[in-house]
Amino acid sequence: MIKAIKLLAFCVLATSCSTGNHADFEKNTATAKKYFELHQAENPDEMFELLHSEIEWHMPVYGSEMADSNGLKNAILDYQKAFDNMNFTADYWLPGVDPETGQLDGSTRTYGTWTANHVESGKSVKLTAYHAFSFVDGKISGGGDWFDFGGMMNSLVEETADSGETE
Repeated sequence: MIKAIKLLAFCVLATSCSTGNHADFEKNTATAKKYFELHQAENPDEMFELLHSEIEWHMPVYGSEMADSNGLKNAILDYQKAFDNMNFTADYWLPGVDPETGQLDGSTRTYGTWTANHVESGKSVKLTAYHAFSFVDGKISGGGDWFDFGGMMNSLVEETADSGETE
């Protein structure tokens, strides 16, 4: 009987340790996906409702500091003004971990590709990206965007017809 109890306890413990993702992973991933859907639809007001008031965001621009809520909101508005037909296609969504413990923490991250049309130049972009999202009380509280912002912007610079030089 004691062997059966020990075996049962071991099985319960082993199952609980290997059940997979953090309990909030699916809910938080749905929030991150909604954030992208609203960005693609150029609906900033609803996007901003998903952001925690004390958010800290890693911007993809060389040398930039962590952005607060206003900095991120301004960047979102700039993207939505500069690009039409924005679309993010995720390769996959992965659970995130606490950087101090290495344990699953309900955060989510994704690798994928953005496509869009640059309004001013008329050029199309195709940009691979990595995005990470952490959460507090169901709202996006941190994370960031990692992609080649400078390369993307350089690709949009118009070439002059006469000299072949960039403006």
